Amino acid sequence: MQANWHVCGLVVQAHPHNIVAVSHALSELPGSEVALTDAGNGKLVVVMEAARSDVLLNQIESARNIAGVLAVSLVYHQQDEQGEETP
Repeated sequence: MQANWHVCGLVVQAHPHNIVAVSHALSELPGSEVALTDAGNGKLVVVMEAARSDVLLNQIESARNIAGVLAVSLVYHQQDEQGEETP
């Protein structure tokens, strides 16, 4: 059995007056957490995780499509594969 795990760190730029709504919408995405917000500058640090890379890419695309989001920048990505030998 093999288990995959993907995690990424994003910086999301949003309109400052929409920061609360954008933060809430990002938190609603599966496997997503808003780790830090800078309301004055409209920036959010977001961590996303998923078992497959295609799911993670769909989550990032969903973040881009949230009303009030100006840009989404990927700043970190890690993939971990763990294989278990079966007798």
